Amino acid sequence: MRIVRVQNIMATARAGALLALVSHVAHADEGGVPFWTSGQFASLAAVPTDAGWSLAVLPYYYNGSAKGSFSKANALVSGELSSRLSQLSVQPGYTAEGKVLGGQPYIGVSFGVARNNTDVSASTSFANLNKQTSQSQGQTGGSDLYPYASLSWNSGVHNWMVYTQGGVPVGAYNSQRLANIGIGHAAIDAGGGYTYFNDKTGLEFSGVLGFTYNWENPDTHYRNGNDLHFDWAVSQFLSKRWQVGVVGYAYNQLSADHYPTDGAAGALRSRALGDFKSRVYAAGPELGYMFEVDGQPASLNLRGYNEWGAQNRTEGYALFATVAIPLGSAKK
Repeated sequence: MRIVRVQNIMATARAGALLALVSHVAHADEGGVPFWTSGQFASLAAVPTDAGWSLAVLPYYYNGSAKGSFSKANALVSGELSSRLSQLSVQPGYTAEGKVLGGQPYIGVSFGVARNNTDVSASTSFANLNKQTSQSQGQTGGSDLYPYASLSWNSGVHNWMVYTQGGVPVGAYNSQRLANIGIGHAAIDAGGGYTYFNDKTGLEFSGVLGFTYNWENPDTHYRNGNDLHFDWAVSQFLSKRWQVGVVGYAYNQLSADHYPTDGAAGALRSRALGDFKSRVYAAGPELGYMFEVDGQPASLNLRGYNEWGAQNRTEGYALFATVAIPLGSAKK
């Protein structure tokens, strides 16, 4: 009877180990993929853009890992998860020549393709018995759609902006997969920012604060908690073309995730996760270069972030590049 009981305990723990560890070890957000990608805003974030059509090309790479453990029926389950995401997105957009409430309006939508590689390993221990379980998966596909709108104002060296960004869940997603590109649910984010830019001294600093609301995933009935995030940058223009600086972000989940807790898998998830919130901080270098395309201003921005202080999510590093290209002026 004792042998049978031990085997049942081990089987129950192993069955839920990967399920719980994918959430418990990784992000509080379901599947380890939050809606908001921290670091999207950097230098000159609130400065109004020139009127006309434009295209932003946005390469992005993230590499992170996390470890965690929990107990179930006197069995100890511990594990490690690592995630690597490579994504190339584009954002066509239009800045109107006319003003709205005295500000410069911009609308755009971003989408892209990505490759997500996720590895998770779990170790289940009971008494003198140990069992190792691991799983790796890679997925390539299209991203969700992210419509974006902003309104920006300028007064000398001071610039302000408000924005909103939505998430339309049309990307590559399957609730049964370990690795996904889309997040499987709708979301909306809104916030505002400020940029100080003195073109005489070359000094610039920016900060953007935003709030995310997530809807429930209809496939899993899991709803990510709402979060607050802050992107910042401080830079110095060395000339009219070259810029160097420091960038960073802070991400803090305000409310806990909501998820099903019924059944054996639900009970295991509830025991492992509990009041589940995540946070992380990051900082790193920034390099910018200004140039022209057909006489209109264009820019290249490179930045890297090293994360620390992570709680209930992976911790690693992120690399961003933003190439902003004008496609035509709105002026006739």
